[in-house]
Amino acid sequence: MAERVVAQKAPETPRPSVSESKGAELSQASEAKIRMETRDLSVHYGSATGVRDVSLPIYDKKVTALIGPSGCGKTTFLRALNRMHDLTRGARVTGQALLDGEDIYAKGVDPVTIRRKVGMVFQKPTPFPTMSIFDNVVAGLKLVGVRNRDVLDGVAERALKQAALWDEVKDRLRTPGGSLSGGQQQRLSIARALAVEPEVLLMDEPTSSLDPQSTKRIEELIETLKHDVTIVIVTHNMQQAARVSDYTAFFYVGELIEYNDTNTMFTNPREKRTEDYITGRFG
Repeated sequence: MAERVVAQKAPETPRPSVSESKGAELSQASEAKIRMETRDLSVHYGSATGVRDVSLPIYDKKVTALIGPSGCGKTTFLRALNRMHDLTRGARVTGQALLDGEDIYAKGVDPVTIRRKVGMVFQKPTPFPTMSIFDNVVAGLKLVGVRNRDVLDGVAERALKQAALWDEVKDRLRTPGGSLSGGQQQRLSIARALAVEPEVLLMDEPTSSLDPQSTKRIEELIETLKHDVTIVIVTHNMQQAARVSDYTAFFYVGELIEYNDTNTMFTNPREKRTEDYITGRFG
């Protein structure tokens, strides 16, 4: 079993400048609860290692951005947070990933239950194209046997409102999810993830295939959602990481190089490799 280590505490006095409101939130970081954390987490694919010995705290109702060049392990790490690697032949996870202090990889833990608590939004929108907008949202609830119409109606409305999509689709809930625009489909995917009331929402480059206006809507949505759910986002866009996240982790060649509050990371990184990546010297 991986050696237990004490997770790094959130910085108590972050440098101001990203925004006054974000600075005010981060000044209270010492009071923030750790919702998830990893301890010496590694992901192996046969003899290859995707990420190695990553110890990282994820704070409750904050946004943590994972940045780094392509192939550095960001998505590999993200997928380890809700046991998605269980679905990949030959993948093996060592170390620990704790949700509210409990190891999600412990013997007897149901991965399906974990994925309800730790939802995932993928890089490309993933609505079921022939399924109606309504059925897309409540698919997860139906999967676990919820059939009460009033319950499903209430959940669909709540989730679509959380995803800032309700006003656009409330009069056409029976039309196929595939009839929506790309940005709307991504918000529909977010609504489906929110319908089962996850504690943590993982987002793997959720705006990479979207136009600037849709990207702006998703970023505004992230800012709203973090008041209710903990968010971890993978992004290649440095400006996006600076705009939406409270904390940032920089990955390189499968290793966690640096982690800090976002403002400090972008204005005064400790590691030369972090500075070189953020300033565009490589990527």
